[in-house]
Amino acid sequence: MEIPEGYSVVKEGEAQILMQTSNTVFFNKAQVNNRDMSIAVLRTFIEKRKEEHEEMLNKRKKKHEKKAVGEDTTVSDAISKEEGQAESAVSQQDKVNCEGEKEVDVDVAVNDGKKSSSWKRTADIQPPVVLEALAASGLRALRYAREVEGIAKVIALDIEQASVEACRKNIEFNGPMACSKVEANQADARVYMLTHPKEFDVVDIDPYGSPSTFLDSAVQSVSDGGILMCTATDMAVLCGTSAEVCYSKYGSYPVKGKYCHEMALRILLASIESHANRYKRYIVPVLSVHMDFYIRVFVRIFTSAGEIKNAPLKLSYVYQCVGCDSFHLQTLGRVVTKNNSVKHYPGFGPTVPQECADCGKRFNMGGPIWSAPMHDQVWVLSILENVKSMRERYPAYEKILAVLTTISEELHDVPLFVSLHNLCATLKCTSPSAVMFRSAVLNAGYRISGSHVNPLGLKSDAPMEVIWDIMRCWVKNHPIKAQPPDHPGSVILSKEPKIQANFSRAVASLSKAQVKKVKRFLPNPEKNWGPKVRAGRQITSKHVSIYGPNVLNGDENGGDPVEINNEEPSAKRQKADNNGVTQS
Repeated sequence: MEIPEGYSVVKEGEAQILMQTSNTVFFNKAQVNNRDMSIAVLRTFIEKRKEEHEEMLNKRKKKHEKKAVGEDTTVSDAISKEEGQAESAVSQQDKVNCEGEKEVDVDVAVNDGKKSSSWKRTADIQPPVVLEALAASGLRALRYAREVEGIAKVIALDIEQASVEACRKNIEFNGPMACSKVEANQADARVYMLTHPKEFDVVDIDPYGSPSTFLDSAVQSVSDGGILMCTATDMAVLCGTSAEVCYSKYGSYPVKGKYCHEMALRILLASIESHANRYKRYIVPVLSVHMDFYIRVFVRIFTSAGEIKNAPLKLSYVYQCVGCDSFHLQTLGRVVTKNNSVKHYPGFGPTVPQECADCGKRFNMGGPIWSAPMHDQVWVLSILENVKSMRERYPAYEKILAVLTTISEELHDVPLFVSLHNLCATLKCTSPSAVMFRSAVLNAGYRISGSHVNPLGLKSDAPMEVIWDIMRCWVKNHPIKAQPPDHPGSVILSKEPKIQANFSRAVASLSKAQVKKVKRFLPNPEKNWGPKVRAGRQITSKHVSIYGPNVLNGDENGGDPVEINNEEPSAKRQKADNNGVTQS
């Protein structure tokens, strides 16, 4: 197919798309990490789906065989009782004949296909149907169709006419296989998902900004056991810069802390769970990642009126000290088991006093957040193995390998994390090495791991009192200058440690990846790697920090690319400089 004038070809993975030089249809090269991770999860989902289906059939088969044996025994006992001991031989023959007839019936049912046992009626699993709710150029949908085996169909939606036309053109550009698997429609994704309840095995939501307006319809459109993939790029909102906006969109109040990006993930999970619970559904997170400038969660959705009673057990409020950044979690609910009955009650609280026990300052309260595990370790390891075995098929292999490797070594049952540098900043002391601090925690009898969200983050099940005791012991060996008595660090150091920290190197102080020197936190592959301008907006010289020196649509008519020349400032800049005003 010839390339039309005014278009360029963008190749990613096995898909190719035609892109206009104008910003009519949104495309961001940096999202290759997002698309590669999604493909890896989708491949694992298809494998797990088959395994679960086979396991279900095996259970049904065993149940059927057990039931058949019980029925045969009952029939045999009844015949023996009626005909007496004298006709025992005949009854035995009748029993054999009866069993033989049952075996024939099952064989016939399997062979002729007209009749089948109840446990065999769902023997054939249907290939999954994928909905990409916000398709834009259609690159993601095309990659799903071309690179993931076993997909029946990919439906690509977009509300913009220009995007749908571009998507259809790209489907045709990718040949007959793409034409047979990918279907582009112009529709409001929210309405489309509401009118197709439980019809899609995979629903992918990757909006420009917040996904909050799509969540209610998305949780209804996913089939039981299906997977919802959701991206959020409004990190300023989720990380606490606009906390009141976060509450209005997601129903949770964020608090600022070094763990803010992990808290953003947990806020998004709590919001999805809240929407699902309204329809007697619940989520099971399999992978939750923070990459580049966004977060991405992969959750499976199931229906169970009984299971949603446990939702408050998976949510917690966060208390964060304004002085020393210590944090504590309080779950929303609890259960009491007595004999065979399970009762659900509100959680006990508060878990903290009015003033911080470590530094005496007040607490900020945030949440509720998802405090249950946000990864499934079995899934993470399966995805990681899949990525390693298909290295050449992932353009962003190095990045997603690094992220998945770090996630696989996290403590999944420990929400949030502490920052070693932040602890030292509070005490105004020099920082111990990460290995020494990890060793002290391990030698105290607790667990500790890194975090994929922050290279300096440390997740541990040690309470904050133990963390501060370890730091007190460190400061005793490495004295600091005196600070004002009301400073949080001074208050913390004024107390004697209850434990004596052992900083001798522990065996598990380095993770397996660190021992093997596997790269875990990679720099951006090129300059201007980040978010782009929303589709339809004119790209001008003010966007040079986003796109680099070559900016598209520099003129009003959206024509040829404009070269930004820093040596020749614009008239507006010259006027500002002449007036002695610095132009931002």
